Amino acid sequence: MRDKKVKIAIVGAGVSGSSAALYFANIGLEVTLFEKERSIVNGPPFCHLHAGGNLYREISDEQCVKLLKQSIDFLRFYPFIVDYRPTVIVLPTTDPGTPEALLPRLEMLTEQYRQLIHEDPANKVLGESSAYYKLYSREELEILKKKTLVKKPEVADEWMIPVAQNIDLDKVQFPLILVQEYGLNLFRLASGVTLALKESKNVTLRTETVVSNIQEEWSVGGWNVTYVQNDETKEEHFDYLINAAGFRSGKIDDLVGVECKSMVEFKAAYISKWDNNADTLWPEVIFHGERGTPRGMGQFTPYPGGYFQLHGMTKEITLYEDGLVANSVVSCQPHLKQNFMTKIERSWSEEEINERTRSAITHLSQFIPEFSEATVGSKPLFGAQQIPGSDPTLRVAEVSFPTKRYARCEIVKVSSSLDMIDAITQQLIDLGYLEPSVKGKREIKVLKSLDDNTITKYGEVLCEEREYPRDLAHRNVSNVPCTKQ
Repeated sequence: MRDKKVKIAIVGAGVSGSSAALYFANIGLEVTLFEKERSIVNGPPFCHLHAGGNLYREISDEQCVKLLKQSIDFLRFYPFIVDYRPTVIVLPTTDPGTPEALLPRLEMLTEQYRQLIHEDPANKVLGESSAYYKLYSREELEILKKKTLVKKPEVADEWMIPVAQNIDLDKVQFPLILVQEYGLNLFRLASGVTLALKESKNVTLRTETVVSNIQEEWSVGGWNVTYVQNDETKEEHFDYLINAAGFRSGKIDDLVGVECKSMVEFKAAYISKWDNNADTLWPEVIFHGERGTPRGMGQFTPYPGGYFQLHGMTKEITLYEDGLVANSVVSCQPHLKQNFMTKIERSWSEEEINERTRSAITHLSQFIPEFSEATVGSKPLFGAQQIPGSDPTLRVAEVSFPTKRYARCEIVKVSSSLDMIDAITQQLIDLGYLEPSVKGKREIKVLKSLDDNTITKYGEVLCEEREYPRDLAHRNVSNVPCTKQ
């Protein structure tokens, strides 16, 4: 071990970079976190815990199990960002699949969850394993349809009442499936992590800063990082470098001079306002469909105040023509076309906001007819997502180590961040920068001490700065798992 503190540079303060900064500062390393934007945790939208990966029929059971474990770890690490509302999986009558085909995987995930609870009772964050999922026949939904809405749902049936009352039951297959996959709140994560970093004595956060050059220092090991902040160019030496630059990771790879194979995909989720349901607590509802076709998957994600985040996996809504690009032989950085970069770095046109949000509303209204009354709620949530390798359906990835003292973060789902941190920790142990005893110690006191109201209030500030409704920083009033059938 060294006598002086080991210095770590992290480029990019998204979920992976800011989480790594918190963790490594907490165990005594000196961390500098570089971020191009004025605030942290920007980038592609996320809204779903993926505790089992049931949104994605195309991925393997192995990936689903990994997502389950990672989601439980992530929820335990960041409990203040979770909305404890379940997800309902619906297969339209036009879909070639059947609900019955999903049941073996759900049974497998229930058993995996039971085993995780057996290994560590603190893993019981999704309610009882016996309540991980529940099936609903048409007859049961017709009964629920006549029930009165519950202001604060506590059991599965109460969550299903708005679904039964609003979905066109003639257009879906039965049974419907309710599963304990919860919501994740981007603005609450940005808020809580910012507040926690401000309390950390071992983190220097440099926002509105661009890393312009990186040179390996052969004589002493490590990296000389040149950066520009407030029109001033500075250089600093670091023992270890973490590339957490998200879709811009290829630019850092190019500066370091390593080989790579990656893709970037532009993504957007649309914000709608449904005033008639402003006081109703909905579960999230997923309508399965074939990606890239007019019947692509529809995702209906509730927020307080009658706001709903929408995905439609069609080229007119979430999936853009030419929105998925790979790196070239001359650069690690995949190059999105200028129209995408304009959206990311400047603004959207009102015309496109209205057109695509209306398309998303129409897509979901196929199954929720009264939702056609919804209006545009704000500009979309958007960004570009890195995808390591060449498989655009990849859902589980963490980190790679292209050269010594350098880690490239490769998370596709935010819940993979902690496995990424564990892998980097092991390399820092191998380098003699950390003691082996630190591995797996994820308890960060400052995260546990954060006040929920303070997180909400600063989350509202971030919403306003980024031109989104303040309600997007709020939790639903039900903040405990659904533990009973």
